[in-house]
Amino acid sequence: MRRQVLLCAFSLCLAGCSPTAGTGNYPEPIPGSITYGGQPRTKLSKSPVGSWFHHRFTDQFGNLVQETYVIQPDRSLLLVNRLIIVEDTLSD
Repeated sequence: MRRQVLLCAFSLCLAGCSPTAGTGNYPEPIPGSITYGGQPRTKLSKSPVGSWFHHRFTDQFGNLVQETYVIQPDRSLLLVNRLIIVEDTLSD
């Protein structure tokens, strides 16, 4: 368990060091992200502007990824946070 926490903390620190391409301090979409390849075709018309939700998926390395999105005034989605959960396969 201790190793999982350390690996998760290291992943977050490493993710914070990656450059962004004109998106402020927000993470870039990766394969599996809702906004990877552009905004989705459907709009969340019933959700209030400013509301947020989580999206979970498994990345190409087999890690569980949780992303947080915020609904913008134009109904587009803004990826604001990513948490990568690295599972420890070694026993403590």
